[in-house]
Amino acid sequence: MLTINGISKKFNIGTINEKQALTNVSLTLEEGDFVTLIGGNGAGKSTILNCIAGVHGIDQGSILIDGVDVSKLSEHRRAGSIGRVFQDPMMGTAANMGIEENLALAFRRGQSRSLKWGISNKEREKYREYLSHLDLGLENRLSAKVGLLSGGQRQALTLLMATLIRPKILLLDEHTAALDPKTAEKVLHLSEQYIKEGNLTTLMVTHNMVNAIQYGNRLIMMHEGRIILDIKGEEKQKLTVEDLLCRFGKVSGGVFANDRALLS
Repeated sequence: MLTINGISKKFNIGTINEKQALTNVSLTLEEGDFVTLIGGNGAGKSTILNCIAGVHGIDQGSILIDGVDVSKLSEHRRAGSIGRVFQDPMMGTAANMGIEENLALAFRRGQSRSLKWGISNKEREKYREYLSHLDLGLENRLSAKVGLLSGGQRQALTLLMATLIRPKILLLDEHTAALDPKTAEKVLHLSEQYIKEGNLTTLMVTHNMVNAIQYGNRLIMMHEGRIILDIKGEEKQKLTVEDLLCRFGKVSGGVFANDRALLS
């Protein structure tokens, strides 16, 4: 479903701030794969998500989604195939629009636009049903402005919007990092539920080693713009944080230095 062939990305070329963010990265995700992605600061985690989504162009290599080369397509032309939830709960929704209006936008993602606009009663009832599964009481607040919701409510809504029309690729970019632990756990459980129910091919960036081990069928660790560990199956099921740190040290020749990950 996702094939990344030898992509590289460099920022601020020719300046004192030049940085090689990705170096010859290759990765293949089969349909239904739920991959957690972890690494230290500046490892290239968010950069690879931005390259997949089309936010950043790539310097070399190719990116294929469901067999189609999207390497040169703009971000908005890829949007119909990709669902994404960001770290900041303020992103991914329109704050000044109502809950049902945000859902309607997500429901029409990838469709051609026309002058006709309206939400039918049948569509509204469908939204109420979807929202009731979040168990946040939002099904009774369809007309409420999204900007008035709490961070957790907004992130849960963004997750629903990203999966409302089954995306070919779901990108979760540290989507619980800004939430309190209890709310983060709820959003993670919802994420796992939607991924399993929809058999969604998912790449989830996290700073939390426990979550990286607990969720998904595959774990990838990045370091200095390269993939250094790819753990799956029974090997991943038996993995512990101590094992992961030890393996990181052996492969990278250094110590994992990310306080957020170690303290989570």
